[in-house]
Amino acid sequence: MIRHVVVFRLAADDPADRQRDATEIRRRLEALVDVVPGLRGLEVRPDLGVEGHWDLALVTLHDTGDDLAVYAADPRHREVIAYCDTVVAERAVVDSDLEV
Repeated sequence: MIRHVVVFRLAADDPADRQRDATEIRRRLEALVDVVPGLRGLEVRPDLGVEGHWDLALVTLHDTGDDLAVYAADPRHREVIAYCDTVVAERAVVDSDLEV
């Protein structure tokens, strides 16, 4: 089982704008569940608002690395990434094998 974790630092300075952008990212990502092949599970959660933390975290689960690659390349997922590129200042990714 592969866990794909992405954390986002949103570009907006205004807290209301950051919340709006986080909500829209979450809506778009959650729309991929049961639609994109290779995606076994997905959670998107905002940070609790702690200063210095990243704004939003995505965790997805995939049976195999190949399934993660299918998810990553899917055009619907790529559309979400294109949207994120308009509202995200930074992102960091960690992929881990849960069976190691």
